[in-house]
Amino acid sequence: MARERAGAVYVIVHNGELYNTDELRRELISRGHTFTSRSDTEVLLVSYMELGSRCPEKLNGIFAFAVWDCARQTLFLARDRLGVKPLFYADRGDYLVFGSELKAVLAHPHIKPEVDAEGLAEVLAVGPARTPGHGVFRGVAEIKPGWSLEYGRGVARHRRHWSLESHPHTDDARTNARRVREFLEDTAERQLVPDVPVCTLLSGGLDSSAVTAFATRAYGRRGLGPVHTFSVDYVDNDLNFRVKRYQPDTDAPWVDRVSGFLGSVHQRVRIDTPEFVEPLDAAVRARDVPGMADVDSCPYLFARHVKRGATVAVSGGSADEIFGGYPWFRDQDALAGDTFPWSRMISSRARLPKEEVRRHIRAEEYARDRYREAVAEVPRLPGESPEEARVRGVSYLNTTRFLPTLLDRKDRMTMATGLEVRVPYCDHRLVEYAWNIPWTQKSLGGQPKGILRRALSGVLPDDVLNRPKSPYPKTHNLAYQTAVRDRPARIMEDRTSRLHEIVGPAAVGEVLRTDAQAFGSAWFGQLMGPAQLFAYLVQVETRFREYKVVLV
Repeated sequence: MARERAGAVYVIVHNGELYNTDELRRELISRGHTFTSRSDTEVLLVSYMELGSRCPEKLNGIFAFAVWDCARQTLFLARDRLGVKPLFYADRGDYLVFGSELKAVLAHPHIKPEVDAEGLAEVLAVGPARTPGHGVFRGVAEIKPGWSLEYGRGVARHRRHWSLESHPHTDDARTNARRVREFLEDTAERQLVPDVPVCTLLSGGLDSSAVTAFATRAYGRRGLGPVHTFSVDYVDNDLNFRVKRYQPDTDAPWVDRVSGFLGSVHQRVRIDTPEFVEPLDAAVRARDVPGMADVDSCPYLFARHVKRGATVAVSGGSADEIFGGYPWFRDQDALAGDTFPWSRMISSRARLPKEEVRRHIRAEEYARDRYREAVAEVPRLPGESPEEARVRGVSYLNTTRFLPTLLDRKDRMTMATGLEVRVPYCDHRLVEYAWNIPWTQKSLGGQPKGILRRALSGVLPDDVLNRPKSPYPKTHNLAYQTAVRDRPARIMEDRTSRLHEIVGPAAVGEVLRTDAQAFGSAWFGQLMGPAQLFAYLVQVETRFREYKVVLV
C-alpha cells in the first residue's frame, strides 16, 4: 500500500493486526487525514506519516511492518512488543534485506546459508529457543520484540519503543482482580473481528476457558449466536496417559465441561500417531530452524483442521508466562539456578556434539552467557524482598526468552496453514499491569495464577477455576517414540548425512539405546522428553540438508 502527502510518497508492507484501528483512525481524522478504506494497514501507514518513529508506541496489536519513505530514502522496520510477529533482516552495508521469515532473507542471492559457531550454539545449546535478535545464519539478525530499525544511506539506527518497567504496586487483591478482568475482557473483545469466521481454541484449562467465556459474552451482546470452539487430542491417548508432575490430568473431560457450560459449538480434532510423524519435516520448513518436534507438528495439524471452519482463532496461550503459572516459578532449585529454568539439561545436551564441535561452540559456556545477559537486563525494583526479586527475574526470563519461543511456534505453525491465531494475554496493557503485581498477589491463596483465578470468579465454574495447570497436549503413545527413534538411527547409518558433521555417532547411539533417560522427563520446557529429542535431531538433519547449510 502507498500513500502520498505533500508530494512525499510512503509505501508499507504489513504483517499482523491492529486492535485499536478505530481509535487511531478517529485521532488521525481529527488531525486532518482522510482514508480510502477500512484497512488497519492504511491506518498504520498514516500513523507513521504523522508520528514517524514514535508510531509503534500508539499501536495495540500484533505487527511487523516496513515503511519506505521515498523522499528521505529511508526504510523503517518495527515489531510488536512481545514478538508475536517475526521480522528478520540482513544489513549488507549499502543495502538491507528483510522479511518475515528466514527463508525470505536467504532467498537473496548474496546471502548464504552459513552457520558459524554462534549460530550452531543457538541450535545445539539454546534451541529450540532463540536468543532475541539472533537469526542463526551468519549475517542475519532479527528485529527484537519492542524494537524498531531505521535504515538510510547505509546507516542503521536501532530504537527501543517498549520495555517492561518496574514500579511499586499498591493495588490490593480486590483491585488487582478487577483490573485484570477488565483488561482481559476488553482485549478479548477487541480481538473478535466480526466480519470473518472466528473461533476459540479450547483446552478446558483456566486460560482458554476464560477467553472463550469472554468471547461468548461478546457474541451474545452482538447477537452473533454461539461461539465455535476447537480442541485437539490424540487417538488412544487416554489409554497411554500417566499422571506426571507437569501433566496432572487430560483435557477431554474439561473441554466437555466448559463447552457445555458456555454453550459453544464444539469440534474435537483427533490425531493418530502415523498422521503427525510425517509433519515433523513440514513443521521445520515452516519454522526455518529446528523447533519443538511434535509440539510443533501437533498445532500445525490442528490448525489445518481448524482452518476448514474458521479464518481467525483466539488462543489462551501466554497466561502462564505473564501470571507465573509454570512449576519453575515455585521450584527453589530453578529459582536459584544458573541457567534458564526450562533448559536445565545443558550438561547432558553438551555431550551430543562431536568433540571438535564441542570445542568450537562451547555449548555450556554459551548457554550460561546468554542466561547471564538476560538476568542483567531485569528491571529491578529497589527495596524488593529477595523472594520477590528472584521471581521477578524468572518472570522476566519467561516474558522475554521463553514466551517468544512459544509465540514463534504458534505463529509459524498456524500461518503455514492460513489460520491466524490471536493471543489476548499478550495485550501490552495487561502485561504491563501484571508485571508489577507482587508475587504474593499473583499466587493469591497459594495457587498458581491465583490472581487470575480470583479475577475470573463468576465467569467460570469453580471446578474449572481451580483446575491445576496441564500443558499443551502431546501424545503419550509409545509408538510415537519408536517411530521417531528409528529416523535418527537410519540417518546415522547414512555416512553422507549432515548430522554426522555435528553430533557424535557414539553419543547418539547411547541416547537411542537408553531411550534418552539421561535427559530426564523433559530436556526443554515441560513437554520435550526422549521422543522429542529424537525428533529434534531429525529436524536438525532436515534443515541442514535442505538449506544446504555451510558450517563456518
